[in-house]
Amino acid sequence: MEEICRDFPVMIVGLGNPGPEYRHTRHNFGFLALDELAKELNIQVKRLKFKAMIGEGKFADSKVVLVKPMTFMNESGKAVAPLLRYFKVPLSNLLVIHDDLDLPFGVLRLRPGGGTSGQRGMASIINQLGTQEFPRMRLGISRPPGQMDPVDYVLKNFLPSEAELLAMVLRTAVEASQTFIAEGLTKTMNKYNGEVG
Repeated sequence: MEEICRDFPVMIVGLGNPGPEYRHTRHNFGFLALDELAKELNIQVKRLKFKAMIGEGKFADSKVVLVKPMTFMNESGKAVAPLLRYFKVPLSNLLVIHDDLDLPFGVLRLRPGGGTSGQRGMASIINQLGTQEFPRMRLGISRPPGQMDPVDYVLKNFLPSEAELLAMVLRTAVEASQTFIAEGLTKTMNKYNGEVG
């Protein structure tokens, strides 16, 4: 996997569903992480472009584009693909942050590529880009309890009892995103893959 190409912008995409009713759901982990990163980098994600809210700024000598697709999760690729082309972002400079049922809550994992883990936003992006070889940050939400349908589970809010660990994961996701921009994927994986805290 190529590392960050300094001649082009770095694009960080957080996946979620637009609308206040989804704001604190497990499926919006990517949005929540991107919001925290935007605060940390002092970038306002307020401009609508290609079906996404975007914000632009600088960090570690790189131009940074933050992206929240407004398409609903299962069509995220329809926002991401045209934005990549517009900003001329190479795949090595793209990082997609998303929730993952296959990882326990409190685990963060970065990868240079791979499948969708059943995540429909990732499936849409892979479909629109025609490749699965791009960096992603998976934020574990655990499997649903008992017989609960995963579709219902991901649209449930995080529990008050999970607030402390949620804040720790979001803090780590912000730090990992900054390391990705500054130092590339390999160093970020070595430093941040695993259990938070």
